Amino acid sequence: MDVKDFYYDLPKELIAQDPLEDRSSSRLMVLGREDGSIGHRTFRDVVDYLHPGDCLVINNTKVIPARLFGVKAAPQSGAYCGRMDQQTAEQPQGGAKIELLLLKRRSENIWETLVKPGKRAKVGTKISFGGGLLTGEIIDVVEEGNRLIQFHYDGIFEEILDRLGEMPLPPYITHHLEDQHRYQTVYAKYDGSAAAPTAGLHFTPQLLDQIKNQGVEIAEVTLHVGLGTFRPVKAENVLDHHMHSEYFKIEQSEADKINRAKDCGHKVVAVGTTSTRTLESAADENGYIRESSGWTEIFIYPGYQFRCIDALITNFHLPESTLVMLVSALAGREHVLHAYEEAVKEKYRFFSFGDAMLII
Repeated sequence: MDVKDFYYDLPKELIAQDPLEDRSSSRLMVLGREDGSIGHRTFRDVVDYLHPGDCLVINNTKVIPARLFGVKAAPQSGAYCGRMDQQTAEQPQGGAKIELLLLKRRSENIWETLVKPGKRAKVGTKISFGGGLLTGEIIDVVEEGNRLIQFHYDGIFEEILDRLGEMPLPPYITHHLEDQHRYQTVYAKYDGSAAAPTAGLHFTPQLLDQIKNQGVEIAEVTLHVGLGTFRPVKAENVLDHHMHSEYFKIEQSEADKINRAKDCGHKVVAVGTTSTRTLESAADENGYIRESSGWTEIFIYPGYQFRCIDALITNFHLPESTLVMLVSALAGREHVLHAYEEAVKEKYRFFSFGDAMLII
């Protein structure tokens, strides 16, 4: 299976740079899994496709302000022997700017991070943030050249991060985000993600209440989204690609909601590829869920047999990405690529702040 099989041509002007004022006013393409039929609606019309007894599954992870800007701490002064050339004399010891992106919490004070520029990020390097309010030391280099950093601080890490960190918007979004909460779902609860579960950005509290009032169960799961989900597939053969692990958790009360829908023959509708990966990681051979937590590296591509979900609400994803492969596994590659061509033709808005698709 060649990665080029999942390419489509996207004009740059269709990449959404800003969220809409009204979350639920985005467009909604409805794609039929079986026949590839396409309908054009508004997102709030999603209620027309949900019925009493169905279960809508949302990912309640919360994006942390995971982007930090610091400076390389100056080495401790000591005796100097040898000749100092002019360039060395003009350069301050320490002070080089370093950008950090928190990817995954390994323990209380140790995080896996992406560091730029990498050449300044050798083991033993110390970095200062906020004038020393937070400091970190690189203690190891792990897969993909990521760095493990041990942090030192006084107080509560999350409060310091709120003060010093910035929201980690994807690189294809170049506009400044005035309201940081717009890169957060309205139901976000648990800190831990380096990126938003963007299909959930379309929901408003009012729309969720309307869905509940028509007899649809809403189950919450947690998957802390890492950048591995969005990394490009570098292998020519899709089967050679390795997914990074992400932490997930499902409470028994939420598993019961999902299982009730399945018992009664109703639909399990996943909101986003992250909810999908959580459910498919936890499901038994009959598609039932039980309380569980752990790390998942599940990679879903055409040929995969879905065990739990029946329908999916998702955004439009990057060409040749694992996310395009996942939706192709659900609706068929030909149907999905045709739908994307139609979305380009109709000038849908793409990616994180873009429009949505319902595969049903």
